[in-house]
Amino acid sequence: MNQLRIGVLGASRIAEEAIVEPATALGHRLVACAARDKARAEAFGDKYGFERVLESYQDVVDDPDVDVVYNPLANSLHAPWNLAAIHAGKSVLTEKPFSRDREEAVRVSAAADAANIVVMEGFHYLFHPVTQRIFQLVADGTLGELRHVEVEMRMPAPEPDDLRWSLDLAGGVMMDLGCYGLHVLRHLGAYAGGEPTVREARAVERHPGVDESFDANVEFPSGATGATLNSMTDPDYLFTLRVTGSRGEAFAHNYIKPSTDDRVSITVGNTTSTEHLGTRSSYSYQLEAFARHLQHGTELPMGPGDAVANMAMVDDAYRAAGMSPR
Repeated sequence: MNQLRIGVLGASRIAEEAIVEPATALGHRLVACAARDKARAEAFGDKYGFERVLESYQDVVDDPDVDVVYNPLANSLHAPWNLAAIHAGKSVLTEKPFSRDREEAVRVSAAADAANIVVMEGFHYLFHPVTQRIFQLVADGTLGELRHVEVEMRMPAPEPDDLRWSLDLAGGVMMDLGCYGLHVLRHLGAYAGGEPTVREARAVERHPGVDESFDANVEFPSGATGATLNSMTDPDYLFTLRVTGSRGEAFAHNYIKPSTDDRVSITVGNTTSTEHLGTRSSYSYQLEAFARHLQHGTELPMGPGDAVANMAMVDDAYRAAGMSPR
């Protein structure tokens, strides 16, 4: 498998950045795509050089020339179509969140394990040197004992009819942005005695059941604390990660999209330095790692079990804020 043969479900904006551009740059094949609107799928396929445009998502999943399915559909459609791809024997790279809730994530994880199929949730930030540097500073003791982690995720409001405002489609800011913050906190738990526990959460609902802002506080087994602060009603974009230890602090200025700002500022004692870790897309690093795993068995930092754990924490956060999981 020198080239991945990729099928794409839908013709979304995120698909352009998350799979089409890195696949083209890395020399993988864009075999097939489909969308609810055939005309939109044809325009998408023509623009990005897909080998063919098919009639339905199922046709993409069943295409014998497709060995990897990329799923960027609405949140409520992640699990059903990931299951369809698994049943067709196709590896899956899926957008986050992995599912509506933990229960649904368990079903997908069990199916992937039973079929021995590779399924990975697209937390692309984890593969970029910006994030790797932050984790290294914690792991090697540069920052001392981990004390506090703060992840801030803010963006302007989507249009009123945007899927992210739909309860039926599992929308809400925790599902769209907060899942990143919880993922960061969970993975930093390796340096704080284990995964954190949600202690309190506060949400503002745009309409019943759909959150437009959501803040959650967590505690690690070591006693360290963390917070994920999220909003889909801000005037601008802000995606930052701050890690504070007993000896110093590290700050990623845009850990989600380092292609626009690759700075990591490190303060130890009275000295602050800024490193530039590269503006290559985090999605390219992610697809490289995914391809290496499929081609050579190189270990991935996360799989379906990680997705189940993340959805469990998303559910916990919703309950802590007095809301129901999706």
